[in-house]
Amino acid sequence: MQKMAELLGLRDECGEGTLGAPALAGSCLADNRLNLDVYPDGCGRFLQLFKEQQGELVQVEFLRLSSNDFLLDTALGSLPHLKHLKSLVLKGGHTRDKFGSYQHGSLTSLPPDFGNLRCLTHLDLSFNRLSTLPSCILHLSSLRVLLVSHNSLVTLPEDFGCLSKLTFFSAMKNQLKDLPQSIGELSMLQDLDLSENALELLPEEIGNLRNCTELDLSGNHLLSIPDSLANLKSLRRLHLHSNLLVTVPASLASLPNLSRLDLQNNCLRAIPAEIQALPFVHVRGNPLGETEPSPQADKSSTRRLKRFFFASEEGSFTVTSEGCRVVLACGIHFYFPPGAASAPLRIHFRSLTPDPQWVKLRHHDVLLSRVLELQPHGIQFQQEVQIWMPYISPQGPHQHEVVVRTFSGQSWNDLKTRVKHKRKSKKCVAHCCVLHFSWFLVVSRLVQNECKVPAEGTLLFSSVDPNIKVIFPPGVTKEPRSVKLQVLPVSAEEIQKITAHAECRASPLLYLSQDSTVDFLKPVRIQLPLPPGVTGLNLDRSRLHILHGDLEGQAWNDITSEVVLEFTHLYAVFEVTHFSWYWLWYTTKTYIGDIAKKVYKRLRLYQVNFIALQRKRDPEQVLLQCVPKHKVDPVLKKLQDRYRGPEPSDMVEMFEGEQFFAAFERGISIDMDRPDCVGGRLSFIFYSHLKNMKEIYVTSPYVNRKCQAVKGQVSFYRGAVPDSIPEDASRRRKGPDSLWLATLPIKLPQLKPRLDENPSPLYGFSFPPLNLGNAETGYLTQANLLSIARRVGADWQSIGLNLGLTYQQIERIGYNNREDLNKQILDMLFSWAQQNSEDPDCVSKLITALKESGRQDIADEVEAIVELGRQKYSESIRRLGLEQESSTEDSEIAI
Repeated sequence: MQKMAELLGLRDECGEGTLGAPALAGSCLADNRLNLDVYPDGCGRFLQLFKEQQGELVQVEFLRLSSNDFLLDTALGSLPHLKHLKSLVLKGGHTRDKFGSYQHGSLTSLPPDFGNLRCLTHLDLSFNRLSTLPSCILHLSSLRVLLVSHNSLVTLPEDFGCLSKLTFFSAMKNQLKDLPQSIGELSMLQDLDLSENALELLPEEIGNLRNCTELDLSGNHLLSIPDSLANLKSLRRLHLHSNLLVTVPASLASLPNLSRLDLQNNCLRAIPAEIQALPFVHVRGNPLGETEPSPQADKSSTRRLKRFFFASEEGSFTVTSEGCRVVLACGIHFYFPPGAASAPLRIHFRSLTPDPQWVKLRHHDVLLSRVLELQPHGIQFQQEVQIWMPYISPQGPHQHEVVVRTFSGQSWNDLKTRVKHKRKSKKCVAHCCVLHFSWFLVVSRLVQNECKVPAEGTLLFSSVDPNIKVIFPPGVTKEPRSVKLQVLPVSAEEIQKITAHAECRASPLLYLSQDSTVDFLKPVRIQLPLPPGVTGLNLDRSRLHILHGDLEGQAWNDITSEVVLEFTHLYAVFEVTHFSWYWLWYTTKTYIGDIAKKVYKRLRLYQVNFIALQRKRDPEQVLLQCVPKHKVDPVLKKLQDRYRGPEPSDMVEMFEGEQFFAAFERGISIDMDRPDCVGGRLSFIFYSHLKNMKEIYVTSPYVNRKCQAVKGQVSFYRGAVPDSIPEDASRRRKGPDSLWLATLPIKLPQLKPRLDENPSPLYGFSFPPLNLGNAETGYLTQANLLSIARRVGADWQSIGLNLGLTYQQIERIGYNNREDLNKQILDMLFSWAQQNSEDPDCVSKLITALKESGRQDIADEVEAIVELGRQKYSESIRRLGLEQESSTEDSEIAI
């Protein structure tokens, strides 16, 4: 394998062979494992190896390739030559689109001779574009684990039951409408996951799965389930939530090993008493106790809509023609009226972190919420669906209004929005109605007035300042067009502070836009109030300037000499034929365009401070936050009981949606595998009304800090700025000096461990020594667990439950680390490890939990690590000469 490592560029800097085991863990090549899905050109590397080192490559037993690779089809033709292959992963989802959604791979079929892989026991084809299950899979006689989740399967082959050795099968998030009767022939099947499909009926033969311990049928269209499920005597967990069940058989209560029965979010009006008596049954979200309305009764007065409740930020539910209400834990509500969906429809939802690359804010917009995605995109409902989205109340000027903004596929558009303020809870909710689903977010924008301009002309005035008017004369247009008006008042104090000139004054800033690219046929009259302190009596016309700004506010031109100005005692009136920004200034300054440009830029900037605090009980846990200047004192007061650290940084200015980074220096480091870690720096996006905060664990390269404390620092640097900021601002932010924002000190105290104490593990990247298992069966160390954690991903909740953690513990871990998936995984894994460190069978329990969660690939890795430990233990026994003595003693006992 050394030559293969050289081809893959895995030789160390000294040229002395392949990299060490820690560097290879979860990376590319380790013994008989080839992990190429981490490389964008992984399939290309595989083909190169196959060409140059085929003799060694065919010995590989574990192979991972990304199906997002454009060379996948070529690589598939070489796979049947790997006769020793035991585990094959051809997953998609390694790349994301601009909205953060995982992109499915390009896999649609497999070569016919793929079925010749007689040793293959584990096959993962998730996140691809399979519409039918390739027939060659049915010839894999040794197959035990098969994952085809997140595909487009409509049905399974009739002879699917010929996979007689299958113990785990996952087809979640497909489009399966029925199951073949032969599924009952999978006598060794232990885990069956068919969640989030379109199943309406189940075959009676499903009751023949006598070894099945977990059955997940949630998120389908099931109206009933067969009585034969009561034959599944090994069943421990049965998931039936989010279906259309109106009844369940009482015989389910007789299952001897059942420990969880989830019936939430169905249509159950009554539940058999035998099932109700079970302590582990979950029935929330059902219309229990309600009676069916009589034919003579008014349906609107007797029918109560079905309700769904979800504790996660991602999930799905089924909407029928009867309608429903949905409540998410984050406070988002949906109302689907009866008749909104003509047929059962699966709705998927998730909450996303906003990314300025695709969430395009307009000038003076403020983001007030995360992004809500609803699928399927673009589907047309028969009636409007109502959405309530909570948001953070803006504490800025009253000249703003709150709207829900949605993405049409090409651009973001504002919806007609109603706002409700809840006095008791001090929460705010934005309400809108839609006929299709897409992405939604809540923003605060400049108050907008609009009208339809007919050929006869009309009048439009501002609700912020009624003195601002736009007059459209008759004949101004041939076809009606829509016009929008926005006003940004600017106080005299702000102008004077920014310009440092007491005599500079300006009127409110006016923005006009229209839905036509054609100029008006006749001039449009605009009335603006004179700047503060200026009237028709004391007006000096030489000091008055009308400025016209481009759409992005990049340039401001003095058009005073190009228009006819009329004055009254309080107003200035002029005429234009096209729309943009207009600003009336009164000053003695000559280069007024540059001054206006400077003021306009400053109006879009926020004054902020950075804080870096360390938790008092655990100084290695560091809280980093970018806080608007007026919020610094309240934030510090709230944190002072649990954290301590230096004073906030000096004030700096940032744009809404601007990127910045935090970098630790001088002997302090962070884990580089975090998804938000770019080039060794933590990436942030500044949104003035969202929490720009992260808590991370830092470590020192000095593993044993027993002699002295480690002093370091964290520095903040600018990253990408939003589109369309002023050119001079962008220009000044290029270069090493201009990127630095602030630096704050960090100190890791001297460690003083006591010999009689075993410190509990930290949920970050600085853990105490840890050994799970025993010498004879093999150990799992702290480094091993960290390597495993990097590959767990979104399956951590399932793995945690299978390890024995309760749902309450899982939800608490998710909530406490809701901003960081990495910390959720580590919290779960090391919590379990701490609780089970004295259990000699804990390693085998971990392997079982991984298999039950569909992660055979990680389970195989753990088994390989443990096997290596056994070998090292046996070798040490032989070296010490103990093996012979042990064998002699065994012989004497046998005699």
